[in-house]
Amino acid sequence: MHAALAADEAVTGSLAVPKLGVGLAYQAQLQPFMEAKGETFDFIEVVPEVVWNDLGPGKAARYVHEAGAHAFLDAQSQARPVVPHSIGLSIGSAHRFDREHLDQMARWQEWLRFPWHSDHLAFHLAQGEGQGEVNLNLTMPLPLDGETLELVSARVLEVQQRVRAPFLLENNVYYFELAGQDYDEPTFLNTLHRQTGCGLLLDLHNLHVNACNLGWNTHRYLDRLDLDAVVEIHVAGGMQFDGFYLDAHSGSVPRPVWSLLEAVLPRCPNLGGVVFELFGTWYGKLGEEGLLRQLGRMREKWARHQPQPERVVA
Repeated sequence: MHAALAADEAVTGSLAVPKLGVGLAYQAQLQPFMEAKGETFDFIEVVPEVVWNDLGPGKAARYVHEAGAHAFLDAQSQARPVVPHSIGLSIGSAHRFDREHLDQMARWQEWLRFPWHSDHLAFHLAQGEGQGEVNLNLTMPLPLDGETLELVSARVLEVQQRVRAPFLLENNVYYFELAGQDYDEPTFLNTLHRQTGCGLLLDLHNLHVNACNLGWNTHRYLDRLDLDAVVEIHVAGGMQFDGFYLDAHSGSVPRPVWSLLEAVLPRCPNLGGVVFELFGTWYGKLGEEGLLRQLGRMREKWARHQPQPERVVA
C-alpha cells in the first residue's frame, strides 16, 4: 500500500496534500486504457457509488462491492493513489445526515490510504411528504444562506473527525438561480473554508456550464474565490441539449475551460491534482487517441505552472 499521506498531515482541517499531478476519473469502460496507458496519468479518482451496491440504511452489510471493480482498484492502489470523489453523502439534506456513509468512507481510508477525499455542495436525499425519504439522483443546489452555512459547517467538521484525511466540497452546477440568497457561491465557499478548514474541489466545467446557462462571469468568480482552498480541479466536456449546455462529461474539454485552467493553475498553492472526467459511455466516441490528447494537454499545463508530480511509492 502506498504511503499517500504522512501521519502528521492527516489532521482535521489540514490541506497539506502531495502534488500528484494529472488524474483520470474511473469508469469501468476505461479499465483497459488505465491498465495499458498508466504512464499517462498519476492517480485515479473514483466515485465509490459506481463500484458498490448500496442496500440501504440499517442493513448489516449495506455496501456490497462489485468484485471486478474492487479488485481492479486494489491492484491500481499498489502503484498509484486512488482518491474517492463521492456523490452519496448528501451533505445538505435538511432531514438527516447519513453517518453510515461516513463509516464506509472511513473503511475506504483504511483500505486505500487516500491523500484527500471529496463530495458535492449539494443534496440528493429529501423527505417526501407522505412518501418517506426520496433519492432524487441529482446533485441539487443548496440555498446559500446562513442556515445552510451552519448546517454544512457542522457536518464538515464531523466528516473531518470521522475520516482522517482532508475533505473537499465541489462547487455545483446550476440550471436555475435561487432567489433571496445571503451569499454568492464564492463567498459561501470562502466562509465555509474559514470556519472549518474544508478544502475546495474546483470544477471548472461546472463553472463554464453556469456561465453558458446563467451568464456567470467566470473570471470574476475566480477572483472572488479563495484559491488557497483549492486542492483539486476538475475538467470535462459537455453538450448542448434543448436550449441548455449540460455537464454531461461527454467528450473533449472545451476551449474556455482550457483557458480557465491556464489562468487558475499558477494561483492555487495547495493544489494536489487536476482530474479529467469522462463518462464511460462516451469513451467510444472520444477514443484512445482523444483521451491521450486530453491527458497530454493537462500534463503540459501542469508542468508549466505546478511542481513536478510527487511519485508516491510504497
